Amino acid sequence: METEDTYLTLLNDSEGLYKEKGSKFLSFAFPVSHEDEVKEKLEFLRKKYYNARHHCYAYVIGKDKEIFRANDDGEPNHSAGDPILGQIRSNQLTNVLIVVVRYFGGVKLGVGGLISAYRTATAEAISNNVIMEAIVKNRVNLQFDYLSMNDVMKIIKDYNLEIINQQFDNDCKITLLVRKGLLNEIISKLENLEGAEITID
Repeated sequence: METEDTYLTLLNDSEGLYKEKGSKFLSFAFPVSHEDEVKEKLEFLRKKYYNARHHCYAYVIGKDKEIFRANDDGEPNHSAGDPILGQIRSNQLTNVLIVVVRYFGGVKLGVGGLISAYRTATAEAISNNVIMEAIVKNRVNLQFDYLSMNDVMKIIKDYNLEIINQQFDNDCKITLLVRKGLLNEIISKLENLEGAEITID
């Protein structure tokens, strides 16, 4: 079940394959968190399958699925990118890129045939993966006095927080990953500490 600070995504990379009237549709699913990663994956696939006629894709990024795009890459309008995007959405996924590489088999499939082929190839890549629940986390940078060390460590232990970075001196700095749903509660505890300075990324 989705709560305000969780979302569904794919656990790892996966592939699928669908064949129709001589055409081959190779599908590739990737977890991504940024549009830069989308470009990298597309470049990689275009180099690897350089002799394929189409590299159609769709992606959705962001906890609220606010960044998305579908691309037909030369196939008839809405016959490739949209069916791929539709599968991502019907599985309620985000932070996911799916690319379907098509090798033309000499027989035209028509728009209906293409929609069905791209949808099926995409579904195949998703079913060969694991849909997982991920948690939205914020980076919290904390600067505090050495004397507050025990209190800081107790909060970290009580909430089982993940430490990304730490630097202990007279003035201590620590960067934590905090689940979004707990952010306000943890911030208010940290603010009670002597001389604590907090910034949130």
